[in-house]
Amino acid sequence: MPDESTQSITIDADPPEIMAVIADFPQYPVWTGSVKRAEVLETGPDGRARRVAFALDAGIVRDQYELRYEWEGDRRVEWHLISGQMMRAQDGSYVLRPERPGRTHVTYSLTVDLVIPMLGLLKRKAERVVMDTALKELKKRVEGLRV
Repeated sequence: MPDESTQSITIDADPPEIMAVIADFPQYPVWTGSVKRAEVLETGPDGRARRVAFALDAGIVRDQYELRYEWEGDRRVEWHLISGQMMRAQDGSYVLRPERPGRTHVTYSLTVDLVIPMLGLLKRKAERVVMDTALKELKKRVEGLRV
């Protein structure tokens, strides 16, 4: 199994505000740079998505794939690849830890295994760029909605 990459950021918002943005998949094409389509295929009893289909265009990686989500309130969400064209596996999570009212530490973990071979160093660099961009876009979106 590929190595897991992890990055963190602090967002000036409470966990429910952040998790609401993470859970609002139809809005991903509006605020993320690489997700061109996100369609909720199945929801759980809590109203949050269980299965989501994505169309991704991240430069060298273009894919259509489906993920399964598991939610732990506003503390944690994790996902696992159900199917994809370019990916063999994708496992990830966001963990939200309040630092104080109005400020939350967000940790993003991601493991991706592509069908096409990629040098380990290049793959880790690509994962870092994807994660860094995702966290910065999340921060910008959440904090922008608070204004």
